[in-house]
Amino acid sequence: MKAMFATKISMLQHVCVVPLARATRHRSFTVSASASTTGTPSRNLTVSSPTSSSRAPHVDPRVLLGMSEHDLQQLAVEFGQQSYRGKQLHHLIYKRKAKEIQDFSHLPQAFRNDLIEAGWKIGRSPIYHTVTAADGTVKLLLKLEDNRLIETVGIPVEDEKGSMRLTACVSSQVGCPLRCSFCATGKGGYSRNLQRHEIIEQVLAIEDIFKHRVTNVVFMGMGEPMLNLKSVLDAHRCLNKDVQIGQRMITISTVGVPNTIKKLASHKLQSTLAVSLHAPNQKLREMIVPSAKSYPLDAIMKDCRDYFAETSRRVSFEYALLAGVNDSAEQARELAELLHEWGRGYHVNLIPFNPIEGSEYRRPNKKTVSAFAGALESRKITVSIRQTRGLDASAACGQLRNNFQKSPLIIESDREESQSDVAVAC
Repeated sequence: MKAMFATKISMLQHVCVVPLARATRHRSFTVSASASTTGTPSRNLTVSSPTSSSRAPHVDPRVLLGMSEHDLQQLAVEFGQQSYRGKQLHHLIYKRKAKEIQDFSHLPQAFRNDLIEAGWKIGRSPIYHTVTAADGTVKLLLKLEDNRLIETVGIPVEDEKGSMRLTACVSSQVGCPLRCSFCATGKGGYSRNLQRHEIIEQVLAIEDIFKHRVTNVVFMGMGEPMLNLKSVLDAHRCLNKDVQIGQRMITISTVGVPNTIKKLASHKLQSTLAVSLHAPNQKLREMIVPSAKSYPLDAIMKDCRDYFAETSRRVSFEYALLAGVNDSAEQARELAELLHEWGRGYHVNLIPFNPIEGSEYRRPNKKTVSAFAGALESRKITVSIRQTRGLDASAACGQLRNNFQKSPLIIESDREESQSDVAVAC
């Protein structure tokens, strides 16, 4: 009798478990529901201390944005669909710029429901706040799923023929840990790295606002890209292959993180590497860029020379001009000597300082800026002077400071839990 009962139990387990395994095969990615991507929150914000770790994974395994067409085809097959459904997903995400899975009107309702049930989401965040400058530059605050805010900037430039170049200045981290003395972003603190879709979505958000294709991308927003290199490279691949922005139209900026320029060179990208130099000697650079103490000027210049040898791509040097600090003609000559010592073909991009609240630095006058540029040009150094954009919208480089938040927002559920904790403690 016991043997017969055991046999029936075994058969029952087989009958129930096998179909259940089949039914859940495509739902092994289940996660909690994502935050809503609609609605405009109040601007009277309460903030709490940051809790998320900067070691968060660089890819959310249930986010569609950032996946290649091949990956999306595989996903479709995993859900029992034909592979061409993956191509449709790719078109809806990157061309139609759908924000919710239910917006996938070309896909069967059952497939959409399966994706949602399994915890998948597109990975688009709502625009929390927008500021438009007189020159047309637009700064966006995007509200991430963990309620942190990041900034991205759209910079339109119309040429003589009337065609527009639209540059997206994107962030790679929430805040920045390097705290360069002249930079507003570092003064706001640091929370975590951005995941790849959180970088990519910034470009799509700019396209949505301008109703125009982004032509150029610069990783010069909040954060140090080289401290989040995995996400940056994944986002770079997607922007190039899926969003279809040419590699030569993408610039990756860094203040210098040991060993990362070598890693970047190994990928042999055709994008521009922009190194934030800001000083012609180590002593002054350490004063302006505290992190320079761990990455001596000679070491960073050697890595830049090796980068050129590896990629055949010219390195551009960013140089923020600070009145009375690093803007003298003598310092320009010293900079030229440094560049000639380490190679040829370098380019210097001069950036007159954008005043920020609470900073002791000042913007040099036009005569000083011209004299500095002239001193470099007379020594065969290619020079450009960056045009200041979006100054009245606090959107110019060095002005990416979050006036709304320096730590995560408290959502209602968090507030209720906090109040409950206090009640229990009392």
